[in-house]
Amino acid sequence: MLVVEKYTEQEQTRRESLKKIQDLGINPYPAEEYKTNATSQEIKEGFKKKSVCLAGRIMSRRIMGKASFIELKDFKGKIQVYINRDEICPKEDKTMYNDVFKKYLDIGDIIGVEGDIFTTKVGEISVRAKKIKILSKSIKPLPVVKTDTEGKIYDDFKNTELRYRQRSIDLIVNENSWDVFEKRTEIYNHIRTLLNKEGYMEVETPILQSVAGGAAAKPFITHHNSLDIPLYLRIANELYLKRLIVGGKEGVYEFAKDFRNEGMDKTHNPEFTMLELYVAYKDYHWMMKFIENVFEKTVKSVCGKTVIKYGNTEINFKGPYKKISFFESIKKETGDDISKMTEQELFKYCKSKKIETKKSMGRGKLFDAVFGFFCEKKLIQPTYITNYPIEMSPLTKKHRTEEGLTERFELFINGKEIANAYSEQNNPIEQRESFKEQMKLANKGDDEAMLIDNDFLKALEYGMPPTSGIGIGMDRLTMILTNKKSIQDVLFFPQMKPENK
Repeated sequence: MLVVEKYTEQEQTRRESLKKIQDLGINPYPAEEYKTNATSQEIKEGFKKKSVCLAGRIMSRRIMGKASFIELKDFKGKIQVYINRDEICPKEDKTMYNDVFKKYLDIGDIIGVEGDIFTTKVGEISVRAKKIKILSKSIKPLPVVKTDTEGKIYDDFKNTELRYRQRSIDLIVNENSWDVFEKRTEIYNHIRTLLNKEGYMEVETPILQSVAGGAAAKPFITHHNSLDIPLYLRIANELYLKRLIVGGKEGVYEFAKDFRNEGMDKTHNPEFTMLELYVAYKDYHWMMKFIENVFEKTVKSVCGKTVIKYGNTEINFKGPYKKISFFESIKKETGDDISKMTEQELFKYCKSKKIETKKSMGRGKLFDAVFGFFCEKKLIQPTYITNYPIEMSPLTKKHRTEEGLTERFELFINGKEIANAYSEQNNPIEQRESFKEQMKLANKGDDEAMLIDNDFLKALEYGMPPTSGIGIGMDRLTMILTNKKSIQDVLFFPQMKPENK
């Protein structure tokens, strides 16, 4: 059935204006390059040439008979443009001003302006237009944003759900929205520069994988028609990066898009970015010092200092960071040593503490549930939780001196896990046994248990040097460094539930 589009009165008026512009023989969507020689910022900072050519979006208009002012927004800011009828229409035909500019152009339209720089009587650097050109006619009105003389903003596009669903509009009308994403890019670039200086190689690994490995998570499943096999969107890229270490690289890293078919909340999105780094001949002690240095330098570069404000809390990224072992942290909060408890004892313990559990949970997930319930939210300053139990760490080397523990740490900041690192398991026999233990959990109903990846095991059998690896949640790190409470604020296009649900 053909759906008849319905337009608001403003949308209908704009479509009529579009038609009238086209009837005048003007193409409101030209294909050719529009050559600019200046931005609003360059003009305000003392552009050397008097004549300029710039382009941008009309954000406001003041029409006063034969002369008008518009506020033009380009990539670098806003600038006032003065438009005089007789200057843009020097001949008898005044259609461009009287009809096109005054009647048919609207706030939101994108135009090019050629003219001269001048300063108004009140001292505002502006552009006196000699020629204007329509570059893109807007047929949907922007939300109206007004700023009073004291700088207070009214009628801003503040509805968070609308901002996430219509990010392009948010970026147009909210002055600080771009700041978050520019800082996000700055964070990535600084870390990338530090890793490149170490000689580590940035690589790409498959997003579609035949085995969803490298993390305890539920994958998205798809099907390859030609090969007639199931494939998984990766939940992690760890096992592929380790294969590159087997292949002979000292260090490899990837800013990877990972996908996990799990719940959504303020710190979880089904599609997210992880930085994973693997370095040969290192262990988890080395990685603690290295990543501490990376974080300290990155925060200093991006934020200007190592102590930043997140909400009402000051977070100090200057090392050294506090260290406490997994079971010590639980004992500190509860007074209980749960390290030797059996699976059944852990179920009883969780029940007594009103910790939610599932029948499919093994000893490792029960340990994790206790830690999450009592400890996580209290780890505000950067803190390494070290020496996790074997049951929680199937890809990790056993601790060299502590029975039943592994050489693993997680970095917590502001009550959330930001990074996870190991001395990587490089014994192929022990790794296979760990995978088998995971399969037992899968058979009990744990849909996050790791599957056996035989191709990875085959690579490991050729010999992988002692290696340390780390995964860093880049979205969560960006949240902290931009002072944002929701992961949706640091993703251009976060996953949203359908509007009709």
